[in-house]
Amino acid sequence: MSTHADSPPDDAATGAVRGLVTAPESGAPPELRDAVDICADGVAGDRYRRGDGTFQLDACAVTLVAAEALDAVREETGSDVSDGRHRRNVVVEGFGAEMDDLLDATVAVGDALLRPTRRRPPCAHVEELAGAEGLAAALADRGGLCCDVIEPGHVAVGDPVSVAEPDPRTAGAAIADRLREGRSDGRHRSDSRGE
Repeated sequence: MSTHADSPPDDAATGAVRGLVTAPESGAPPELRDAVDICADGVAGDRYRRGDGTFQLDACAVTLVAAEALDAVREETGSDVSDGRHRRNVVVEGFGAEMDDLLDATVAVGDALLRPTRRRPPCAHVEELAGAEGLAAALADRGGLCCDVIEPGHVAVGDPVSVAEPDPRTAGAAIADRLREGRSDGRHRSDSRGE
């Protein structure tokens, strides 16, 4: 379980790890794991950390996908890829199917800290390996996120997932909102005293 001292803000979304997946080499069948170690350069035992991924030039250290996206794919296409055929490392639940709110945030996943930097759309190769026609189209806007590793750590199924630090845009907007609220409260009080 997570040992991060910082707890998420009260209004921050939280979730959990629902699945962990690695594949030892390019094209190899995915392996469901109960726990993994996330290292500075990727997931221990995974093809991309070993330098053997199909899209090595565009590799992600760690990939996330939403459990909600996989559930939607099953409902829409009848393909259940919860066995890891989606080929993403960490399945998280609690953040919606697209997880766009996690982009550029610092996300605590078990004992690791990750920073999702961009979407990881599916491709025909994933669909071919999964043997699930329509998978790429079904995952088009919810194929997961690429993450940089901010702090390595151990992650297990069931571990909590939370936003440790919001992305800079969200944090800046929240500060601006608080400042505006403070100004409007101050104006209201001075107007009330003047009447």
